Amino acid sequence: MPSPTLRRRRLSRLLYALREERGLTAKAVAAQAKERSGRVRGWSESKLNRLESGEWKRAKVDDIATLLDIYGITDPAEREAYFVLAREAGQQGWWASYGDALGSGQFVGLETEARSIRTCEMMAIPGLLQTEDYARAIIQASTAAVGDPLDERDLDRRVEARMLRKSILLGRNDPPTYWAVIGEAALLHITPCLKGQLKYLLEMGERANIGIQVLPVSRGPHAAMTGQFVILDFLAPDPPVVYLEALSEEIYLETPDEIRRYQQIYSHVQAEALPVGDSRAFIRSRLSELQ
Repeated sequence: MPSPTLRRRRLSRLLYALREERGLTAKAVAAQAKERSGRVRGWSESKLNRLESGEWKRAKVDDIATLLDIYGITDPAEREAYFVLAREAGQQGWWASYGDALGSGQFVGLETEARSIRTCEMMAIPGLLQTEDYARAIIQASTAAVGDPLDERDLDRRVEARMLRKSILLGRNDPPTYWAVIGEAALLHITPCLKGQLKYLLEMGERANIGIQVLPVSRGPHAAMTGQFVILDFLAPDPPVVYLEALSEEIYLETPDEIRRYQQIYSHVQAEALPVGDSRAFIRSRLSELQ
């Protein structure tokens, strides 16, 4: 199923572009939409802003038709393309049923349809490369540290959701290219009882679409010391997205300058990290220390 998250962002971007191309303000379009629809409370400038920013879950086809009328889009095939986007954007992905464990699910919705994923994680193993035991341990530790420990059911739900995310790498005929730069500190935090995580890294690294590099502490300061990030690339016409995760919020960067900056940072970090073969040897060495 197409990712509704990606379809929603695409439709929002297209609607914004149509209005900008015609030199109309959001206030003017909302006023015309209200007049055309005949609903006094149906349209407002804030509603249009939500449609154009992707801050909505379901867009009515009638509302999209009203906007297309205003923008002079009359070709039936072109209009139907917008309506299909609206319908697909209103569907629910599997992650919707894990709202208690994944929050908005926005990142998972984007991750699901990415054609390449580049992640930089200095302190922990990236989620798509985690074993169940490791995921359970770090989720439990991170929630307990902020005074909000999970009960067993909620912990199970979060771990289950994280394992389901890995289906994009393991359960598809067309998996995305996945490249991870992992800090040495993440490997040092793995205890003997979690050594299976290191074995799993070696196993996943054997897949043709996955590359894993280790960035040793001995390399010194590097370009990604400010925190973890993920670069998601999609097929045209969808532009890349950079995802930053903070303790209590998710940040999505989409402007060309922001994307370019993080692409450059990733290139620098990749160059500083050990090559793939040396990284495998590094992981094996760490594993032998835990035997």
